[in-house]
Amino acid sequence: MASSQARLGQQALAVLDVALRVPCIFIIDAIFNSYYDPGSGWVGVMGKVFVRVMGVLVSSMVLLLSQKALFKFYTLFFAVLLGMAAVLINYYATSHIDFYSAYYKAALGFRLLPRNGPTLWLGMAAIQLVFGVGYVFLLNLQSVFAALVVLDIMIPLWGLMIELPADVRQLVAVFSGLALVLNTAVCLAMRLKWFYYSCRYVYLLVRHMYRIYGLQLLLEDTWKRIRFPDVLRVFWLTRVTAQALILVYVVRAVRRESGDATGAVADGISDSQGYLLSWDVFWDLTSNLIISGCDSTLTVLGMSAVISSVAHYLGLSILAFIGSTEEEDKRLGFVAPVLFFILALQTGLSSLNPEERLVRLSRNMCLLLTAILHFIHGMTDPVLMSLSASHVSSFRRHFPVLLVSLALFVLPVALSYALWHSYDLNTWLFAVTAFCVELCLKVVVSLTVYGLFMADGLSNVLWEKLDDYVYYVRSTGNVIEFLFGVIMFGNGAYTMMFESGSKIRACMMCLHAYFNIYLQARNGWKTFINRRTAVKKINSLPEVRGNQLRDIEDVCAICYQEFATSARITPCHHYFHALCLRKWLYIQDTCPMCHQRVYIEDESRDRAAFSNNNGGYAAPQDVAAAAPPPAPGDNQRGQPAAEPLANGGAAAAGGQAAGGPAELDNELLEDNDSIEYDEDEWGTQNGCTPIEEDYINDDTDSTED
Repeated sequence: MASSQARLGQQALAVLDVALRVPCIFIIDAIFNSYYDPGSGWVGVMGKVFVRVMGVLVSSMVLLLSQKALFKFYTLFFAVLLGMAAVLINYYATSHIDFYSAYYKAALGFRLLPRNGPTLWLGMAAIQLVFGVGYVFLLNLQSVFAALVVLDIMIPLWGLMIELPADVRQLVAVFSGLALVLNTAVCLAMRLKWFYYSCRYVYLLVRHMYRIYGLQLLLEDTWKRIRFPDVLRVFWLTRVTAQALILVYVVRAVRRESGDATGAVADGISDSQGYLLSWDVFWDLTSNLIISGCDSTLTVLGMSAVISSVAHYLGLSILAFIGSTEEEDKRLGFVAPVLFFILALQTGLSSLNPEERLVRLSRNMCLLLTAILHFIHGMTDPVLMSLSASHVSSFRRHFPVLLVSLALFVLPVALSYALWHSYDLNTWLFAVTAFCVELCLKVVVSLTVYGLFMADGLSNVLWEKLDDYVYYVRSTGNVIEFLFGVIMFGNGAYTMMFESGSKIRACMMCLHAYFNIYLQARNGWKTFINRRTAVKKINSLPEVRGNQLRDIEDVCAICYQEFATSARITPCHHYFHALCLRKWLYIQDTCPMCHQRVYIEDESRDRAAFSNNNGGYAAPQDVAAAAPPPAPGDNQRGQPAAEPLANGGAAAAGGQAAGGPAELDNELLEDNDSIEYDEDEWGTQNGCTPIEEDYINDDTDSTED
């Protein structure tokens, strides 16, 4: 119970912290969007600029305050507001003979106070008493000063009750206000020292974090500490809600004044139906809200925060639906708003005219939708591959992923169809269509590979050509995707040169050229070279078939499956499937059993015999070819240290081994590839640090066996 209450208290403080930072964003947004007349003279211009700069600086400082300092600042701020409200009420009460008429106009017609008689003064006295008590409580005044402050606030009302002359009442109200202002100034001056030390503490903390952690971590810490995404989200939703209420109120007022048939009672329509809006009016209101929701940089950031929240929960829902637990797939809530904000900056969204802004926003949302669909495909593809490779037969596990994949194929087709029937061909439509076609191609490639793996799982015979077919399918998809990247680069270059060029678009094109064209081409060429080299190494090894294969009473040390059609023999006389060994050779050029070199260059084929890790000697290639094959069953027997290596080889053949461990194995094993070390010299060879004694003992034991 205590923990739940503490959690609720922390959540309440977090909500209050966000709510108190939102007004700072409103003030900064209002300052940046306000218009001032530059023709009022240089003095007036300088004064307005100074006010703007000070407003932005003060709002930014309040926005960056710590939670404790923020609460204290708002305590003083609300105390000042209560004092100002009390002074204004006293002034207007003493300056207007018919106070209620002025109040009724100020309250927009809401009858909250009684009309006449002593009850009006009693109501005002109650309000002033509440303001006075709140003022005293927020400033934490002592009992004597608190009583004097409350008495000072109530004195002008007593002058009204005893019906003093108007000039005397105004004089009393002025002196009462001056006393309250003086008390407020003294209290704020006494707390000026606290404000100075708070600002100095924030400055020292920021400087310390910048020196220790750098600018990036400083910005990340500040971003999380002030909950800036939540602040932007609340700011945007509050702004849009307020504008919606104002627009609805204006529309209804206009309809009542113009006697619109949809809201007029004279046409037999009830008053309750007059509050309903037609579809055209609703669409106009929604369009105006969307246009005003991205009319500045801060509002674009707020809309990005809202998109981030929607994308985050969408990504979590899809992950839960397809049964994925990958942490990296939960980044949709970060990727989507960043893309939206970059598109907004690239197209100058906030600086466009309202009509153009709505069109540009809809186009940006189409591009964002295709990017989100691409990201969702990146979430579903690993799940598809894992289900097919692990041969899971449960239909309930396969159905959600296949359903999402089908939706990823249908949605781009439907989007392209709708856009081509609504717009003429231009660079934007070409880009959206290219992204949709590319997504459909990715889905087809994923489903094809998924089908190949499922067919292999249903087959009882080892499908040696499976890896080749998967490579061909993925290579075809990657080549087409690379071509789409080049085409999109040309489309962006044409847009930048002839339509809407900008520095941000140029930077994005450079990033696109590097990541989506250069890196993809380099990685694809590297994969092709590695595969060609592995095939060359496999073809250089002798192959065993027929009767000689049946004499091998053993299994492949990588996949632990029997040899059905053929096997490859390494120079160290170990047998493997060609497919399994080729996957292993993608990672390293050593035998999975004894870690001797598998591929021997032509100039090194005539070298002398060398020792392997099992203590025996392997003859050169020509001698090994002339020598009879080893006895059946000698492939893995009598080698205690070979079993974990085989397990590692199986993991690497499955495509899950990382590059770091493989490189580490190479570094550890290349030292004893072709040299037989003496036990005393083992730990100091090549100037390395001595190896642990238990490792020497293990190696000696395996050699003796």
